[in-house]
Amino acid sequence: MTTELVYSKQYTDLTREDLMQKVSEQMSDKRFQHVLRVEKKALELANNYQIDKEKASIAALTHDYAKERPDEEMMDIIQNEGFSRELLEYGNAIWHGILGAYLVKTELGIADQEILDAIMLHTTGAKEMSDLAKVIYVADYIEDGRDFPGVVEARESAERSLDEAVSYETYNTLTYLLKSKKKIYPKTLETYNYWVVSH
Repeated sequence: MTTELVYSKQYTDLTREDLMQKVSEQMSDKRFQHVLRVEKKALELANNYQIDKEKASIAALTHDYAKERPDEEMMDIIQNEGFSRELLEYGNAIWHGILGAYLVKTELGIADQEILDAIMLHTTGAKEMSDLAKVIYVADYIEDGRDFPGVVEARESAERSLDEAVSYETYNTLTYLLKSKKKIYPKTLETYNYWVVSH
């Protein structure tokens, strides 16, 4: 499926191959292989749910663009580029989505808001998510390299319904954070309250 995908230049002037090269330069090979698996899964989901495959590819390839940036660089961006200082209380697990969208826009020139939102929300989710954002949120969780208790059920839920998959992932992510006694980002709680409690 991916080898046949040719970008239209509607969302980026880069070819898929150029974008892959730029992304790979920002991360380890292990991380890049994860990114490629997320793209594969995102394209499967996009095909199943009639979502723009080009957008799914671009968002998937760039979702972890900032994942391996140094904390010092990320903190500098938070402090100097108008981000909420509250972000400083959290780490890269939260930063790389929110700041990743900013860096994808400023460094790669990708300005489509739906793509940027999908990057921004891929770790926290949100009460309101486009279908593209749901695809990236879910694909990152269930890509073929993932192996954790419940991943089979997560994949099965994604075959039935994107919303069901979002709910399943959100519940299990919050359960993990609580068991690990990790600080929970407010938007993650908002996602839980909407997608798990209200659904």
